[in-house]
Amino acid sequence: MLSLWIAFVAFTAYFLGGGLLSPLSKIPGPWYTRFTSLWTKYQEFAGTRREWVHRCHQKYGPVVRLAPNEVSFTGLDAIKEIYTSGGSGYDKTEFYDLFRQFGIKTMFSTLLKDEHSKRKRIFAERYAMSNILKEGGETWAAIRKKAGSFVSKCAEAGTRSVDIYVLLHCYAVDCATAFMFNPYGLNSLDDAEDLKVMKELTYHNSLQKNLLHYYLPSLADYFPTCLTPRSAPLANQYVKGMINKSNFGPSTLLEKLLRKESKLEPMQAAAECKDHMAAGIDTTGDGLCWLMWELSQPQGQPFQRRLQHELATFKDTPLDKLVYLEAVIKESLRCHPPIPMSLPRYAPPGGREIGGQFIPAHTIVSAQPYSVHRLNEEVFPNPDRFFPDRWLEDEGVAERNRLFFPFATGGRGCVGKNLALVEMKTLLREIYSRFSTTVGQDMIGSMDVDDQIISARPLGQTCRLVFTPLD
Repeated sequence: MLSLWIAFVAFTAYFLGGGLLSPLSKIPGPWYTRFTSLWTKYQEFAGTRREWVHRCHQKYGPVVRLAPNEVSFTGLDAIKEIYTSGGSGYDKTEFYDLFRQFGIKTMFSTLLKDEHSKRKRIFAERYAMSNILKEGGETWAAIRKKAGSFVSKCAEAGTRSVDIYVLLHCYAVDCATAFMFNPYGLNSLDDAEDLKVMKELTYHNSLQKNLLHYYLPSLADYFPTCLTPRSAPLANQYVKGMINKSNFGPSTLLEKLLRKESKLEPMQAAAECKDHMAAGIDTTGDGLCWLMWELSQPQGQPFQRRLQHELATFKDTPLDKLVYLEAVIKESLRCHPPIPMSLPRYAPPGGREIGGQFIPAHTIVSAQPYSVHRLNEEVFPNPDRFFPDRWLEDEGVAERNRLFFPFATGGRGCVGKNLALVEMKTLLREIYSRFSTTVGQDMIGSMDVDDQIISARPLGQTCRLVFTPLD
């Protein structure tokens, strides 16, 4: 009996001591986060982590303890330290193992920043804006062609509403696969078989299943089939089939990855392409969906008319010179970052001072774009309002750009940023040069944020708009 009491006292001392005497003990946050991470994990399984973290920051300030070994930040200095110090910031946590493809570690799921830097150098030239917009290049031509197909679908609908959620994800996957595999890219906007691939990648609910395998890996082999994370057999077969083809366009991603100097095995190249394909469809498709939804609501009509005026006035202006188009996209990505949740990293050996607090080594640290874009109100006044004109104001422009966080930042920021922006700008120019959009009367789906593993999507996965030709 005495030994049981001693064990109990020792456990209690360890439990309380770890919470009260930890270097993190002075960091504000809910009291229970000093002792357990169970509430944080519950929020993750419930799909409400982003909202809970946001409420914690609203209550406790820019530095919040989320668990005994996890801290969240919203300040600019903390973001710079975590994600850009030394060029690429801190190493990723094992959370990113969830994003392996075919069981293979990709650039995105590489944890150590030095390994990531080596892999990223292989991709840099293909994702450069000069390659994407190369006159006569297959990527730029393919994006314009896909935008034309999208516009044709809208014109064919006449006065009927169009579910842009479907079409935008088709557009996104068609553009991404053209960039990677031209001339073998998907044509889901017009081909029913290719549409099945898009739907397989887009319409799924596997948040809890993935988290179970992440937190309980030793039990994963014993889980019933119903708890197995979703597979994507059509997309997997498509991507694996690409590595056996030849005669890719000279500007395509896979052409570069299969070169000897890339030093990638064929299945490593396939894993990278599957990763970029999945990421491209979610971020671009969902980002465009929320943007067009904002412009199509009654309160968004003045911004839509101003965009149409710019496009009519500067018809032959290069994409990067269309100032209001840029403002509309940036404001939508600020309000609706496609990856709105925490981007976890490990504090490095020796610990670091972050946000005015000393953080011990191996502590999980992060910032989530959703909160960064809403809780720095001195930079983004009235942050919950969609207001593109804020990006045209000279005062505070540097601060706004430094806190613009939808693509992360630093050396490990989104490698596909340029491709995504070109896809968005090209399609929006084609649409709003020809149409006005309004919300369809048959639009009943929710546009609330539905969090997934790290990205987010409209809850109803539908968005019905009416396209009215301009006079």
